[in-house]
Amino acid sequence: MTRQIRFNAFDMNCVAHQSSGMWRHPRDRSREYNTISYWTDLAKLLESGIFDGLFIADVLGTYDVYGGTNEAALRNGAQVPVNDPILLTSAMAAVTENLGFGITAGTAFEHPYPFARRLTTLDHLTNGRIGWNVVTGYLPSAARNMGAEDQMEHDERYDHADEYLEVLYKLWEGSWEDDAVIEDRESGVFTDPSKVHEIGHHGKWFDVPGIHISEPSPQRTPVIYQAGASPRGVAFAAGNAEAIFVAAPSTEVLANTVKRIRDGLESAGRDRYDAKIYTLITIVTGATEEEALAKKAEYDQYASTEGALVFTSGWMGVDLSQYDWNEPLGNVKSNAIQSTLQHLQEEADLGREWTVGDLARKNAIGGLGPTIVGSGEQIADELQRWQRETDIDGFNLAYAVAHETWEDVIEHVIPVLRERGAYPTEYAPGTLRNKLSGAGDRVKPTHRAARYKYGA
Repeated sequence: MTRQIRFNAFDMNCVAHQSSGMWRHPRDRSREYNTISYWTDLAKLLESGIFDGLFIADVLGTYDVYGGTNEAALRNGAQVPVNDPILLTSAMAAVTENLGFGITAGTAFEHPYPFARRLTTLDHLTNGRIGWNVVTGYLPSAARNMGAEDQMEHDERYDHADEYLEVLYKLWEGSWEDDAVIEDRESGVFTDPSKVHEIGHHGKWFDVPGIHISEPSPQRTPVIYQAGASPRGVAFAAGNAEAIFVAAPSTEVLANTVKRIRDGLESAGRDRYDAKIYTLITIVTGATEEEALAKKAEYDQYASTEGALVFTSGWMGVDLSQYDWNEPLGNVKSNAIQSTLQHLQEEADLGREWTVGDLARKNAIGGLGPTIVGSGEQIADELQRWQRETDIDGFNLAYAVAHETWEDVIEHVIPVLRERGAYPTEYAPGTLRNKLSGAGDRVKPTHRAARYKYGA
């Protein structure tokens, strides 16, 4: 039986997400990021293509590692200005029935108690279509504006996030019993107080003694997304993640990453395929190969290599303005996204050493993921090859031009995959969790959250 490929769309509430400079393209809509219609149009488009979801990234600071200031980021519109992703969800849910929403929010700067209510509210309003992308933060500017000198050290950020999720799981899973809300109109009792429980959490970072103030939502715990591929990130994902996003420059590097993640899931007592793994990719396609190549050449005229280095410096935690354009990147340490450096080292071990110029040109469209160009048939061939060689479940599709990139995929690529039996023709029923796993609306017994259910 042919294995099906899954798609998410990858966007951000800003003008230049992964492809800095492309906001200047005459057909690009990303300048409309601060309008409702941009997001509702996108949600309807993605649902027509049976995308699993829209994954919305976020940062709470500016990219100011490059050159030691945020001037280049501001000049290029490189993820600044940027608005809150959570507030987009209700509008998109109102115009769709099945599309999932993966919302990025960090654990570093908001207390888990009000955040638990915010996610429960969205899970109610979307009828169980919410996922949360758990990030620990990596931009020093965000930490400074929240009163700290810098981010916590990389591994300590995950220790902090572990307790953050423990608080949330206790609130979501353990505070209210399933039958706590009785709505007895004769007696006048809405909720049975004996079935609502204080969580009594007292930890290193958080004290949360009381109850969750929201009644249980369709999923209780939203689908947990995670994007860290460092050793500590994989360990965190192994216990928590149900959908995992990665980025790798080649199939060889990606295959190693996927294997590490699946091994980690198994070591945590879960099935190797309990989490769907999506890799970042950008597709430029058309009716023919010639049309796709012409489109890519057109896009290249608008791409910003300076913007690409602004992004890459922030992701690596290394000021690339200090390096010569042709200088190979050697062994450097990072307190940012460690998997970025790890993947570059793995590429060097395979005999492919990257220079600063290589990164600037390659990352100008598509960011850390590859950009593939071709007809619908050629793209389908390549996606199936990546899946076959890496054991990936699907792809996180970044845009070069919004919404044109996703329109082209729906028009030219998805029909080919469907002809091959490699892409769904309809959504599974139920919540986002059931659509992804087929195992129901609540977390599986092997998931970390399950140990915090009342009575567990």
